[in-house]
Amino acid sequence: MRGNLDIAVIGGGINGISSATELAAEGHRVELFERGELMGETSSRSSKLLHGGLRYLETGELRLVREALGERSRWLADCPQHAQPLRLALPVYAGVSRSPLLLGAGLALYGLLAGRQGLGRSQWLGAREFARLNPELQPGGLRGGFYFFDGRMDDRALGLWLAGVARTRGVVIHEHAPVLGLDAGGGVRLACGERRFDLVVNAAGPWAEVLLRDSGLQPAHGIDWVRGSHIVFDEPLAQACLLQVPGEKRIFFVLPWQGRTLVGTTEVAQSREEPIAASAAEIDYLLAARNHYFRAAKTRADVGEVFAGVRPLLHFEGDPGRASREYALARQDRVLSIYGGKWTTARALGRQVARMVRESPPPPR
Repeated sequence: MRGNLDIAVIGGGINGISSATELAAEGHRVELFERGELMGETSSRSSKLLHGGLRYLETGELRLVREALGERSRWLADCPQHAQPLRLALPVYAGVSRSPLLLGAGLALYGLLAGRQGLGRSQWLGAREFARLNPELQPGGLRGGFYFFDGRMDDRALGLWLAGVARTRGVVIHEHAPVLGLDAGGGVRLACGERRFDLVVNAAGPWAEVLLRDSGLQPAHGIDWVRGSHIVFDEPLAQACLLQVPGEKRIFFVLPWQGRTLVGTTEVAQSREEPIAASAAEIDYLLAARNHYFRAAKTRADVGEVFAGVRPLLHFEGDPGRASREYALARQDRVLSIYGGKWTTARALGRQVARMVRESPPPPR
């Protein structure tokens, strides 16, 4: 049955755009409100990967990985101008915590979960052949390495492409239109006055919980702000790499990006008060991790760009690196809030929002 609701979506990041797109496809009249520019904040400051989350297998998040792998395939098929397959190298060195056997098993499971939507089988190469193909990497202690596939994207361009789809479905998008408050009855307070809607979707990302509290509503879930910082070198990179941070279980990426080299990311707890910017310690951390593996060392003078974004993660006690990238939806009368989420699965989240509205619509006003 086609929808017939007036719906406000708050937030012009990838989750808000995805939700608006799917709600409009159901026949609802949708308006999206973004306080700045579409895709102007967290959603355009990612690691530029469309991936299932290989490391989430270690925490048993099989449902999330399977969903993300399916969504990865859909992004690549629907918008190849902004999303393409990417072959990554995963070198294995003596003394690291993950053995070739463990990594091989993880990559095999990764391929199994992708099923027919996989991008190619992983491959193991011995030390000599792997070093020959990757001469920029340190050869000392190298045991060999894997090749496997994921996806890469221009995150901002891909989000704006989807916003274009939303507009063709009738979504009215308001940029530079901050929402000053809302109420459980569907009211949205703007600088120009108050509007009332049948339903309000709170997709404000890291600010979703803040908006609820500032509006006198109790959030159903806590959100942790975790900063991810990246550094960029102004030189091309021949081979994308997934690497383990020396002395830690964390992984990081060294990736080709727009003719340059991107290194990221960090995972640092971020307070609401401090600016969203990479710290000097994070820059040094990424440089040290990268230099551990590459023959030609880099210094701060080689860093051409630094950027950081905040991930809104469901509250987790302990190491931010082990926090779930799952999302949760919760409704309070006429307000449906989105907590958490992962870039790659944004459209699946949008479909879940539309399904929730279809199966449990708000009562007539």
